[in-house]
Amino acid sequence: QGTQEKKKVLNSLMSGALAGAVAKTAVAPLDRTKIMFQVSSKRFSAKEAYRLIYRTYLNEGFWSLWRGNSATMVRVIPYAAIQFCAHEEYKQLLGSYYGFQGKALTPFPRFIAGSLAGTTAAMLTYPLDMVRARMAVTPKEMYSNIVHVFIRISREEGLKTLYRGFTPTILGVIPYAGLSFFTYETLKKLHADHSGKSQPSPPERLLFGACAGLIGQSASYPLDVVRRRMQTAGVMGHTYSSILLTMQEIIREEGLIRGLYKGLSMNWVKGPIAVGISFTTFDLMQILLRKLQHSTNIER
Repeated sequence: QGTQEKKKVLNSLMSGALAGAVAKTAVAPLDRTKIMFQVSSKRFSAKEAYRLIYRTYLNEGFWSLWRGNSATMVRVIPYAAIQFCAHEEYKQLLGSYYGFQGKALTPFPRFIAGSLAGTTAAMLTYPLDMVRARMAVTPKEMYSNIVHVFIRISREEGLKTLYRGFTPTILGVIPYAGLSFFTYETLKKLHADHSGKSQPSPPERLLFGACAGLIGQSASYPLDVVRRRMQTAGVMGHTYSSILLTMQEIIREEGLIRGLYKGLSMNWVKGPIAVGISFTTFDLMQILLRKLQHSTNIER
């Protein structure tokens, strides 16, 4: 049983890592553009976003649209692996605690399992998110690679800077991860109850994941803007000392909707695609790995 448990954890880690890598690479240019708007006082519109992408492409080349994606991968692979694996473990723990072993959790434990999974992953990988945000908003000359960002930040701004924006990240990840996993698991359960099929098809999984991303990201978006401002303050000429003061300054300078929800419409495109791909890749990898292990056991 111990070997089976280890295999299950390893499967979750591998599936989660691949899910995160595929999803984030697919939306990297949109992600970079969103961060650049979040950290500036420029007004967001689809036209301006297109112009920014096109200008970046003309000035820095096609692959510059993926600038910071190496840092994203360094962060997202462990983040997604930990998050998905932790979610499976928390589901099991809460299932045995509430007496739902082997069955789908009820809504509240379902939300708690997602929130705990997101919080665990964010706590363990936060400095990598900070580095990725810095790389996304700065020119190539400023930071040549991930290690260079770490060295410059710790030397010029102190090691504490690597955790700047940590509190809004955790506060944002609780509703984001909680609602994302909750929505996806709930839609899968409703599908099984009404269709009579035990598993949804890949397009249905993509659709359920897209709904999960839309709800989760919309709920936590203002804290995402605050987090980005605090992370990039050192290179954008600002000083943000706390969440409330950052929010106040954004609202004062840019307004409530235009400031705290800047780039949300882009997230409504990017988020559902990324989360849909992520959940679908994870589920399909889990199914594939289980089949491979099952056929290996039969051969033995």
